[in-house]
Amino acid sequence: MTGPPASATSGATKPRRVAYLGPPGTFTEEALRLETAFREDTHIPMSTIPDVLEAAANGDADFGFVAIENSLGGSVNVTLDNLALESELLIQCEIVMPVQLSLLAPPGADLADVRRVVSFPMATAQCRTFLRTHLPGADVEPATSTAEAVRTVADAADPRTAAIGAGRAAEIYRLTSLAADIGDDHDQHTRFVAVAAAGIPAPTGHDKTSIVIFQREDVPGSLAGILHEFAARSINLTKLESRPTKETLGDYCFAIDLEGHISDDLLADSLLNIQAKKADVKFLGSYPTATWREGAAARREADAAWQRAHKWLADIREHISD
Repeated sequence: MTGPPASATSGATKPRRVAYLGPPGTFTEEALRLETAFREDTHIPMSTIPDVLEAAANGDADFGFVAIENSLGGSVNVTLDNLALESELLIQCEIVMPVQLSLLAPPGADLADVRRVVSFPMATAQCRTFLRTHLPGADVEPATSTAEAVRTVADAADPRTAAIGAGRAAEIYRLTSLAADIGDDHDQHTRFVAVAAAGIPAPTGHDKTSIVIFQREDVPGSLAGILHEFAARSINLTKLESRPTKETLGDYCFAIDLEGHISDDLLADSLLNIQAKKADVKFLGSYPTATWREGAAARREADAAWQRAHKWLADIREHISD
């Protein structure tokens, strides 16, 4: 877990409103309950991820809390695409939580009875091996969240229908576990982010910056030129992913996570050069990271060298004649 967003320690006594993907019992709710910065706030369940982000954007909630990436399934595209293409929300912090998926059914059901499995599509994708091995003939149907799938199964009380979901959801909706830890990766984690309409948390020294790059011209070497701006300044990329812009076929943007904060001179300089010369940059936020790597010392050294170089140049320019 990470420290709270800057606004979380403002001293305000009024509970803030945090929208999340509901209903109660989702992994998103579980992660939200674990984050101390939001524990005393009002948690508002929403039906879909776009609903969560819209609530944060239009002021119906102070924060939106959503999953953005899974170690097995990759990016949660609906979250990433909304932040990249549809909203102006800024990431405030991230939480990385281990995720264990279970097959849940009404009491008295047996695995051999199951003919239908319901769950959030990403959860289903993370359990392909189990489904192929143990339920090859079962119909797999989507739900808006794992908890919604569990609630649907509980309401139907049909022993032939099961849901893939979290243990907490099984407790809430009084289902039984037919099989635990059924994900293809038994050490999988999901990354969640809190987003808000405004605000950049102060640097902590353990930060991440998320951006989206839109190339102005699709020519050979253009992406390499962009990436060189980071490599030349010893800025480590923790994620690079292409996403369609949804404008024309073959038109892509690039979602990038970088180690460091927008207040860091080198990181800011790299983005400045890209914006000025190569591509349009959409800033998604600088925030405390939950997955810090050993790159801080190297970046501090590079940043100090860059500052010395700027001073060297400034000293020379002082001698230019008026």
